[in-house]
Amino acid sequence: MPPAMNNRRHFLSTLLGASAATALAQDAKLSYLGENIQFGLVTYQWGKDWDIPTIIQNCSAAKVTGVELRVEHKHNVTPDLTPAQRAEVRRQFEDAPVKLLGMGTNFEFHSANADEVRKNIDGAKAFIKLSHDIGGTGVKVKPNALPKDVPTEKTLVQIGKALAELGDHAIGFGQEIRLEVHGKDTSLLPNIKTIMDACADAENVRVCWNSNDTDLEGEGIEANFAMVKDRLAHVTHIRGVSLAPNYPFPKLAKLLVEADYEGHVCLEAAKLPAGDIVAALAEQRELFMNLITEARKAAA
Repeated sequence: MPPAMNNRRHFLSTLLGASAATALAQDAKLSYLGENIQFGLVTYQWGKDWDIPTIIQNCSAAKVTGVELRVEHKHNVTPDLTPAQRAEVRRQFEDAPVKLLGMGTNFEFHSANADEVRKNIDGAKAFIKLSHDIGGTGVKVKPNALPKDVPTEKTLVQIGKALAELGDHAIGFGQEIRLEVHGKDTSLLPNIKTIMDACADAENVRVCWNSNDTDLEGEGIEANFAMVKDRLAHVTHIRGVSLAPNYPFPKLAKLLVEADYEGHVCLEAAKLPAGDIVAALAEQRELFMNLITEARKAAA
């Protein structure tokens, strides 16, 4: 264990007393890597019918500490909100144990029509301001396709330039632009890397890992993860450990720990559970965080 970690834990145990010393002794069995990984929810399907108080209540009950709000859902958090309404959304989250991570939008920048790309850029800018006003830290956008009859690299660079403009706009609002690994062909990690290379100077443009089957293509998940691990956003998406049994979640947990990832790994499940959603959410949190704990033990 690095000396700094020993010093930090010795200081805390001295400061907090014997009970803290016991807890720190147990904590010492885990690597400090990955200690800032938390579990969150994307209100894609599992939270689409919840208003803000219900989101906070249900996430709190499931011990889920962060939430990404999808657009066009019952919570109705949109740029149409007045300043007073925005302040009220912010207040509700500031008074809760659940952090508002930001907005999950569907803006895309691959179109061969320049006017369409501009419309999406301007739309995303409105959500950047909204996320800032309500206390969020970022806005998710996505690549979605590669137009026919347009060279692939041209489209990927075009997406990257649009992201760079959004990143520059977002700096003044303290926001992160999160490029979800998404879309046919655009979800291939080499293509995501090309996009990110095109906006390399925009440090607040980051990659939202999305736990797709395409993560396993080419040389496998380790090689694909390595392409973007230094540009990971503070929000990552997963489908659910028991809901996508063919995805190597233990490997993902290991990679996140080894990268000392700091942020929320958020459940983005499509199919609603048959029973209690809150109980199912708590189960998914436990399953994934157990994988993180095992990975931290292995790294210790």
